[in-house]
Parts: sequence; C-alpha cells; structure tokens
Amino acid sequence: MKKLASLFALIVMMSLVMSACGGAATPAPAQPAAEQPAAAPVEPEAPAEVAPAEEETFLTLWVYDDGRLEVLQKLGEQFKAEYGVGLKVEVVDLSEIRNQMTLGAASGEGPDMVIIPHDNLGPMVENGAAAPIELGDKADSYLTNAIAAFTYNGKLYGLPLAVENIGFFRNTDLVPEAPETWAEVAAIGTELVQSGKAETAIGLPDLTYNIYPLFTSFGGYIFGRNAEGSFTPDDMGMNTEGMAQGLQWVKDLVDAGVVSQNVDWEASHVQFETGKSPFILTGPWALNRFKTAGVNYAISAFPAAEEGGEPGYPFMGVQGIVINANKANVVLAQTFAVEFLATEENYQAIFEAEARPSAWQTIFESASDPDTAGFNEAGVNADPMPSIPAMGYVWDAWVNAGALVMTGEKTPAEALQGAVDQVQAQVNP
Repeated sequence: MKKLASLFALIVMMSLVMSACGGAATPAPAQPAAEQPAAAPVEPEAPAEVAPAEEETFLTLWVYDDGRLEVLQKLGEQFKAEYGVGLKVEVVDLSEIRNQMTLGAASGEGPDMVIIPHDNLGPMVENGAAAPIELGDKADSYLTNAIAAFTYNGKLYGLPLAVENIGFFRNTDLVPEAPETWAEVAAIGTELVQSGKAETAIGLPDLTYNIYPLFTSFGGYIFGRNAEGSFTPDDMGMNTEGMAQGLQWVKDLVDAGVVSQNVDWEASHVQFETGKSPFILTGPWALNRFKTAGVNYAISAFPAAEEGGEPGYPFMGVQGIVINANKANVVLAQTFAVEFLATEENYQAIFEAEARPSAWQTIFESASDPDTAGFNEAGVNADPMPSIPAMGYVWDAWVNAGALVMTGEKTPAEALQGAVDQVQAQVNP
C-alpha cells in the first residue's frame, strides 16, 4: 500500500463528508409534500469527479542546469510509487530562482523546492523563504563542510547534494612531480619560461576566487566566524598579512617578467591547454577543454607556504536542495528530501548521472577516477564560500585591490586595507 495514498483518500472523503454535513446543519424550511417538485432532486457532485489525491498532489523542484534532470525525474517516479506524491522537475534560470525565493516566496509563489549553490542561501534565509531541515542521525553521512555550507545562524537550511572546488593542475610533460611549496612553483615556472619551454610561469584566471588557496596557505581569509560558527562581517581577514603575502607572491612573478600583469581568464586556460603554461588553478568546468586539447595533466593538492606547512585550501561550493518555507507542501517536501532522497543508493545514482563530487561522505571518499580524486584531494579542507549578504560586496573590492597591486599603484597591504574599508562602508553605511 502506498504510504500516503490512504491518508490522502481519507482527507478527500472527509472533505466531502464535512461538506455534506455543512449543508444539513442549516436546512431550508420544510415544504408540504404536495408542494414539492415532481422532478428528481439534483444529484450531488459525484465523488468520481474528484481526481485521486495522488494525481493532484505533487511537488515542484526547480534546478538551474539539466545535468541531474533525468535522474531526478526517475527518483521522482520512485517517490510517487512509495508515497503517492508526484514530483515535477523544471530547469529554471538561477536568477529567476533567486528572485522567486527572495521576492515571491512570501506570497506563496515559486516552487516547493529549489537546487541552489549554497552561497545564494543568505538572502533566502534573511527573507524567511527557506525552511530549516532536520537531518537527525543522517547528518553523520554527509561531509562536515557540506553541512556547514548550508548552515546559517546555527540552523541547517539545505540538503547538500554535491560539492565543488578548484584544483591545482600541472602539465605532466613539463612538471612530472607535483611541487610542495609555492616557492617551488615559482622556481619551476620561472625556469620553464626562461628556457623557452613555456610562455608564463603559471595560469592565473583571476586574483580572487581561483587563487584563494594561495592566500589561505599563508594564513589569509575573507571572513571569520562568530561563536555559533557562522561567517560574520565583524571579522574581516582581507587585510591580514597572509592575504598581502599572497598578492606579493604574484607581484614578484610579474616583476620578474614571467607572469603578465593583465590577468585574464580565457588567456590563462588557452596557455595551459596549448602547453605554454605548466600550472593553472581552475575547476572541473575546464576538464572538457583540456581533454579535447589533448594536454597531459594531473590534479593535486595545493602547495604550502613553506616546506612541511599546511597546503592551501580553496573555496568550496555546495549544491543542495532548499525548501520553500511559504508553500503549503513544506512537510511533504521535507519527506522527499530527508526520508526519501537522503540515502546512499540515491546519492550514488545522482553521482553516476553527473560526476560532481558527492556530499555523501562514503561516495566522496570512494571516488576512483583520477580527476575526481584529484579535486577531492585539493578540496579535502575546503572552506564553504561565505553565504552571508556581505560577501556580495567583497568581489569588486577584491578585484580592484589586485589590479592596484599588479600595476604598482599600491602595495598589497595598502590595496587590501582599501578593500576592507570599501566593504565595511557598504555593510555599515
């Protein structure tokens, strides 16, 4: 028997009974038998015209790409077979998801659930659009940092599905063994450029997100955490010595003439895939182009600031399901996410459909293909990108700071202090 079918049928039947009882509670004055019309009385609406609850009741899930569309649709069919509740999975642009979940949710618009990157979570929680999720003992099955990514003000607001982080790529024809320190990276890259074997010492797609592991290896960070473990704008680390050391490392390569001061995303990837750069810091989105180009590469953990030191760690992006707190089906959505979807078997099916590292710990740890294993090694200590609204003010200030340093207009310390001042002025106008 379907787990909820009987319940829904009972609800429908009770609704009809209550409707009938409501009509009998205030009867019309009785007419004499002779005055009653001879025609047959109007038949009440036949219960058969009421669609079965399992056909009428469904959950909507919005996703912003179609990589998991097919597997989620199949899982939706299984959910309906077990619970009598359908699932409609729709691909919707991420900006529309954000709009509906922050602006339209209060009026009950939008889907029952969405899949989002965790750094979009903050405004949804602040606007009351996201419902807390209780995983209970199942929380132990997830990567700790994946749970942390969807935790906001001490409460879990999302069911993590997959994690994503950049890795440290090297051209194995130019660099057979992975360097352990950033000093080694600089030395190897400089020698390859000076010998004519490479055009640039390292590919730098940007001076922010993609080189964050450089900053963290020196002890830099963006936001610290409060007593509850949540990121807070009251502790900004952009002006710390570690952040300045990271920018200085890049500036030294620019001054040496082995890295261009004009940091460019596309140029850095083209140089690596054409064998003109020995290293690049980038993510899984670059795999297809590197494979198509035929470059021999390996992915490994990020170097440390010094020999024997801790490797740098990247930002982690976590994708997960967030439940719309303002829809009528919150309990059903919780049932789908926690009771049905959150099993190792279902997560394995999701991983096989789209091989992003899984947020389910045992699946993450058992990854065997070299690319996934390399990203996992690089991201084992990854820190979730801050999802607080203040993070939205960071990017422009951070980009500007790097540009000022590369052109020699300011020292790293000066530029980063200016970035902090800019962010704080927007957080506390």
